[in-house]
Amino acid sequence: MQLHFFRILTAACLGLAAQSAMAQDSGKAPSPAFKLTAGLYQSSGGGAASSDSTDINLRHSSKLGNVWIGRYVAPARELIQDRVGWDRTWSVGAVRIQPSAQLATGGALNGSVGVETGEDWYVGAGFGRTNQRETVNLNFDPNDAYSLSGGYRWAEGASLGLMYVRDDRLNPDQQHLHLVYRTPLPEGHRLTVDLLFKRGLVEDETIERTGLSVAYDWPRWFMRLSYDPKVNFTPQDMWRLAFGTRF
Repeated sequence: MQLHFFRILTAACLGLAAQSAMAQDSGKAPSPAFKLTAGLYQSSGGGAASSDSTDINLRHSSKLGNVWIGRYVAPARELIQDRVGWDRTWSVGAVRIQPSAQLATGGALNGSVGVETGEDWYVGAGFGRTNQRETVNLNFDPNDAYSLSGGYRWAEGASLGLMYVRDDRLNPDQQHLHLVYRTPLPEGHRLTVDLLFKRGLVEDETIERTGLSVAYDWPRWFMRLSYDPKVNFTPQDMWRLAFGTRF
């Protein structure tokens, strides 16, 4: 059933992509509706041989929210996993509500909801749950978890925020703290820096590590390089390179 749904959604996204391209050619598309991202991941350490994997996804944004499809391939594990997902933000008075849902082959389900309020200064909270089916965590933060966030957004578009994510189900010791800075640059460019502090048990040993992600956006293209030690609270460290385009 999941594969059938994946094929249907793939066909729908490709049809929307063709319509978007035609609209752009006719001058009717003022902003990109699609975002295509390719990721190259390398894991090493923990006594295991280094391994490579790839992740590609296509996202479409509309009044219905963001709908996306993706495929993750790990040749060393002989693993291929397809995903579909959706998220949207609703404004209800001074509160913004942000639900999301994800379905992966093998029957893995993942859902979350977040609330946020404030304009310049803002605060937020979130809650996520899975059905605990086996899946690769490509969100990289704990998924059965709660989150707290807050920060400041400047009028010119820059922002500085903190987000705390903590597992509250199977591994309550696992926690991430993100310090994220975003700033616009001349000619429609943008820089994002995400500093990660993590703490939790890895093979019955408490670890504390620091990771970093740096992303650079051009008007149509973007690139992100990340270092994630003890990724998903495993013995392995991961480098991730992601790049893509909007159209």
